[in-house]
Amino acid sequence: DLSNKTELTAVNGKRKPAIEVFSHALRFFKEHALQELNDQLEDRIENEDIRWVITVPAIWKQPAKQFMREAAYKAGISSKAFPEQLLIALEPEAASIYIRKMKLHEIIPDENNRLSHYRSGCRLSIGPINVDFMHGTKYMVVDCGGGTVDITVHELEEHLGTLKELHKAAGGEYGSVSIDKAFEDLLDDIFTKEFLDEFKMKRPAGWVDLMIAFEARKRNASPWKNNPLNVSLPFSFIDYYKKYTKNRTVEIAVKKFGDKDVTWSSQGMLRFTPEGMRRLFLPTLDHIRQEIELVLQKPSLDHVNYLFLVGGFAESPLLQEEIRKSFKDKLRVIIPQDVGLTILKGAVLYGIDPNVVRVRRSPLTYGVGVLNKFIRGKHPEEKLIVKDEVEWCSDIFDTFTLCDQPIAVGEFVTRSYTPAKPNQKSTVINMYCSDKQRVRYLTDEGVKKCGTLHIDMSDSTYMQLPRRREIQITMLFGDTEIKVSALDVATGNCVKADIDFFKK
Repeated sequence: DLSNKTELTAVNGKRKPAIEVFSHALRFFKEHALQELNDQLEDRIENEDIRWVITVPAIWKQPAKQFMREAAYKAGISSKAFPEQLLIALEPEAASIYIRKMKLHEIIPDENNRLSHYRSGCRLSIGPINVDFMHGTKYMVVDCGGGTVDITVHELEEHLGTLKELHKAAGGEYGSVSIDKAFEDLLDDIFTKEFLDEFKMKRPAGWVDLMIAFEARKRNASPWKNNPLNVSLPFSFIDYYKKYTKNRTVEIAVKKFGDKDVTWSSQGMLRFTPEGMRRLFLPTLDHIRQEIELVLQKPSLDHVNYLFLVGGFAESPLLQEEIRKSFKDKLRVIIPQDVGLTILKGAVLYGIDPNVVRVRRSPLTYGVGVLNKFIRGKHPEEKLIVKDEVEWCSDIFDTFTLCDQPIAVGEFVTRSYTPAKPNQKSTVINMYCSDKQRVRYLTDEGVKKCGTLHIDMSDSTYMQLPRRREIQITMLFGDTEIKVSALDVATGNCVKADIDFFKK
């Protein structure tokens, strides 16, 4: 889990706070965007004039979203005083929003050189792709990025043109960096892990050059090409290996490894046959295919008509072929031409209309711990506590929202709480979550503390009112981030409230 204390380790072993690294990157993009705008427009554009949108994987939990928001604040994008200036968009949602605007010529032809949007030999007119979308059309978006693969399923709603999420986001860490990891594991096997770790530490620039060379070959890997793929090993790698092994050459190490699909070329390159490169992809492709199959097996998703493949990794011909081959008999696989830009274009549309996704699914069951009157025969004896001669059941899980429950944008949950002391200045309420739908107690398996609600009750107006103090908390779960507000019932004043998902 990301937090404001998470650190990143560079290849040379140095550590830096992750939030500092992210904020520097975001600041660069912010300044670059503003510079580009002001170079092209007569009127000067300031940071405050822009609604910013940052996209994140849909499977990211609330702490990671809070991390991105706080990194953006540090970068000067929006601020805690004006949080509405920054929207956090979910990547497959952004792609889904853009997909409705696509035209037929923006689709990549399939392996038989037919447009994958042709239906049983009947060509559709060149127009918006949504001419074939009608009320109730269900489609899956598979967003394959660098680090993660996100899978969402949406239904197009009648007239409104809004989207309803039919299944909570699924997926995992099966992005293109998994291929890089497979390549790194192969290098470990050929040259030993000890050497590779030392090379990264002593020659970080050489390691970066090597991975850039592999990235280029990875992008060229195709099921329709039979020529070998050569990965250039930088001179620093070859030279350092010779010194590390006391005169043993890279060529000897590759030959000793004895893999017919991974050889050494006379031009000083690591040569992969098409099958050798495909082997690096296979575990990741299998994970992605299995995740899609798991989602499609849900009874509620039996009429999904399309599968849209998007994201930077979706540019890979090997991935495209695997998805088309695996699912062409179940639904229509559609790949946009600008597959790597689909999320970016959708994020712009989301910034214009953040309510376009009308219903989302709760990724987890959320709630708080409360005391209820103890009922013998219903509550376990170990939960019994006695206060002021009254029997209470402790650790009751008071549910706000259930895992995979549909929640409309703007839908809220309200609870009232009484502070232990009427004159206390603040209160903290722990928040809990679970991936199970049925939760009774905080001690149930899988329940964990996921954050804290902080409520400021320092309003001196209350001190003059002879009433029992009551704080009414309202929580919004239908947006991409959980939001909270609070009302002091006695004074009628809104009080400052926020959720901290870092403090667990």
